Amino acid sequence: MFNGFIKVAAATPHIRVADCPGNAKALQRVMRAAHGDNARLLITPELAVTGYTCSDLFFQDALLKSAEAALLLLAETSLGQDMITIVGLPLRYHGKLYNCAAVLYQGKILGVVPKANIPNYGEFYEVRHFAKAPEENGEIRIGGAAVPFGSKLLFCSDEMPAFKLAIEICEDLWIGNAPSVSHAAAGATIIANLSASNEIVTKDAFRRTLVVSQSAKLVTGYIYADAGDGESTTDLVFSGHNIIAQNGTILAESKPFGPGYAVTELDLEALAHDRRRITTYGAEASEGYLSVPFSMPLTRTQITRAVARHPFIPDNETLRGERCDLILSIQSAGLKKRLEHTGSKTAVIGVSGGLDSTLALLVTARAMDLLNRPRTDVLAVTMPCFGTTKRTRCNAGALCDALGVTLREIDITDAVRQHFSDLGHDESDLDVLYENAQARERTQVLMDVANQTGGLVVGTGDLSELALGFATYNGDHMSMYAVNASVPKTLIRHIIRYYAERLTDDSLARVLLDILDTPVSPELLPAVDGNIAQKTEELVGPYELHDFFLYYVLRWGFAPAKIRRLANHAFAGEYAPEEIDRYLAVFYRRFFAQQFKRSCLPDGPKVGTVTLSPRGDWRMPSDAAARVWLEELSL
Repeated sequence: MFNGFIKVAAATPHIRVADCPGNAKALQRVMRAAHGDNARLLITPELAVTGYTCSDLFFQDALLKSAEAALLLLAETSLGQDMITIVGLPLRYHGKLYNCAAVLYQGKILGVVPKANIPNYGEFYEVRHFAKAPEENGEIRIGGAAVPFGSKLLFCSDEMPAFKLAIEICEDLWIGNAPSVSHAAAGATIIANLSASNEIVTKDAFRRTLVVSQSAKLVTGYIYADAGDGESTTDLVFSGHNIIAQNGTILAESKPFGPGYAVTELDLEALAHDRRRITTYGAEASEGYLSVPFSMPLTRTQITRAVARHPFIPDNETLRGERCDLILSIQSAGLKKRLEHTGSKTAVIGVSGGLDSTLALLVTARAMDLLNRPRTDVLAVTMPCFGTTKRTRCNAGALCDALGVTLREIDITDAVRQHFSDLGHDESDLDVLYENAQARERTQVLMDVANQTGGLVVGTGDLSELALGFATYNGDHMSMYAVNASVPKTLIRHIIRYYAERLTDDSLARVLLDILDTPVSPELLPAVDGNIAQKTEELVGPYELHDFFLYYVLRWGFAPAKIRRLANHAFAGEYAPEEIDRYLAVFYRRFFAQQFKRSCLPDGPKVGTVTLSPRGDWRMPSDAAARVWLEELSL
């Protein structure tokens, strides 16, 4: 439960209709299995103690007495288990019968939640047997003890404030004004749903959509446990389709007619972060709710859920292609509008033969296509100097030829040398001045070429470079419209590869693939034997790590210790823990020290949830200190 993680499970036991003692044993088995998996919360299906399909047997006192006895046995079973278990059964309250969820922990029944919405249509006839949950909470006596009873109960951990559990039952989810809406507004971070949803054609997809969308709308963890094997098949069949979702993403699922068991970890810190961040998220509807406290010792939850190494890139190939195409469309549409608005005669772009300028050039060509203008209105400028290699120079030229844009070469070597002479700088001193003078000269050339041709300078710098401050202030840091400003380096690679794989033009595809194979470099230091001498990832660290850090720092606001833990899990076997620590420290130092560059960025389109625009998602003082973050990392 450290770092906000809590392991949760949804299990469908094999039951027999109306056999409460036998069903109690089946529930005991799944309780022991989930506890053996270190789950801290287990959800089981609706009315699993009796079976959902008892029909008019629910009117029999013998069944109701047996169900209550089974509940007391299951409560006793929970003693010694640091796990909350929720089981479903019918219970009598104030002369009526209710379809209930009982919450068990450490030998006690913490509370009972009755179903709020009783279906009476299609194959469902619950109104025949069950009453709707009362409006107000009350108390029910079970086994001689008074237990909270009502649909407005919040089960709250003393040790983990973000662990707040609420319950709805089956049909409650399927209505427009689901109880979980009020539960979440009252503070619930986890919604448990005990369900008996029969299986018919396409219902699994609809059920999945309901759970996922509800978890996203409410910014919750949603655990759905479905009835399955053992229910009566007189008219219906149940499949044990269990789903665990968090904020719009399915984390674990037991497929229909599968083993009926799903287990994973919810990240409650992530949910709490998004609720703080989303200012329209309400937290005012707690009236009438009763908080039921419980004490559960904090333990270190082993992470078994997948943690993507490249969080900006979908694992699914189809989704990845759709993402790449959408980003290209966003970038090119943004540039199209800017070119239209400014009346620019040309789009001027510095082309180096590297990843960033390649993507920017592809976007610029596409923008011209959208404007129904010739691609020759794209003015690509190569500006070789001390570090330019034959490979990148040739690739830049071949790329421009294949795209049909106008190419202009302006060698800046003499201009930079004159600048050194004016400053009295020794050219053999390969210091920061030596590097930045080239970057600033290139920017000056592009700006003046734009003035010369009535054009607009298209920026090439990417999100990863902005996060690390790996850009020359008033050099490649500046442009008139920065199309790559919210695209991280790892994603740029995939977009270019996606573009190349869709081409029928083999010559352009070959150039793009060779650019992908070229080491990332600003080429500001002299080449060695004609090869790139300055490799960015050898200087600041692997971009896949920095993009990982960037995602969790900006999107989720996680503390350094949690990001370290996630990185060690995601990159296990690829980077040693000490490497991850070293590069994470590099990230924080550079991120804080270089904010002043981000405070005056040019315009550029937002393409994802993470961006550093000072006018949009990220506001940060340029002189903020990194001490708190670095000290936590050193612990």
